Amino acid sequence: MDHAEKARALFLEGYNCAQAVLCAFDDLTGLDRETSARLASSFGGGMGRMREVCGTVSGALLVLGQLCGYSDPKDLRAKTDHYHLVQEFARRFRQINGSIICRELLSGVKTKPGNEPEERTKDYYASRPCLRHVGEAAQIVDDMLREQEIEDKQSF
Repeated sequence: MDHAEKARALFLEGYNCAQAVLCAFDDLTGLDRETSARLASSFGGGMGRMREVCGTVSGALLVLGQLCGYSDPKDLRAKTDHYHLVQEFARRFRQINGSIICRELLSGVKTKPGNEPEERTKDYYASRPCLRHVGEAAQIVDDMLREQEIEDKQSF
């Protein structure tokens, strides 16, 4: 099962969009399921159902941060390189979907306001693009990691 399939399966199990993406990469991040789920739990529904940045985008950026991020606040080259990856991910996601904002991606979908998550029913999944976005985000991360690996090998 590839990361996109795994992310979709996790979303169908009930994990939020951000959790599904981050947890799908546990084989690469070294994070256990509980840690990944907790780290990403705030980002579902566009940051706690506020419909801001899509949770799939946030989950993907958590993966990229864990695998390609920087830790030295003084390393401006590493920070620049990482921000380039973040912006490239956003560009690719926007290219496919037109936006990285949850409420824009859900335009035309009837959603219940408030902070209480909606029940995951057949209608819930059928009416939203979220399952598709979960897979797309994971696929973009996989593509970018593959490209990064090729670039790293070519630099030697």
